[in-house]
Amino acid sequence: MDSASHETSASLISNDYHRLPVTEKQIRYARQIAQGTGATLPGEVQSDRRALSNWIDEHRAILAKSKFSNYPSSKQVAFAERIARIKRREVPPECFRDRVMMSRWIDSNM
Repeated sequence: MDSASHETSASLISNDYHRLPVTEKQIRYARQIAQGTGATLPGEVQSDRRALSNWIDEHRAILAKSKFSNYPSSKQVAFAERIARIKRREVPPECFRDRVMMSRWIDSNM
């Protein structure tokens, strides 16, 4: 019985039926990281969701250390400016250089 269970588990490990394909969003994000970091996106990771996810995790830290990575997103800025217009206030200039400060300003003015 031990050899049968071992044989079954070995066949499940090598079965490609359970490999999930990559999502379109995942491949777009990986290409964005590759372009931003100058890394190449290997062909073998482009067909396996888990392998691509691991590649993204390894390379996204490099992209996150860019000069503008701490800046608020355009959606954050637009939302803050809309709140400022409604409340007839100005968004402090330092908030445009730090996403956490912008988030806190938005939260405190809602």
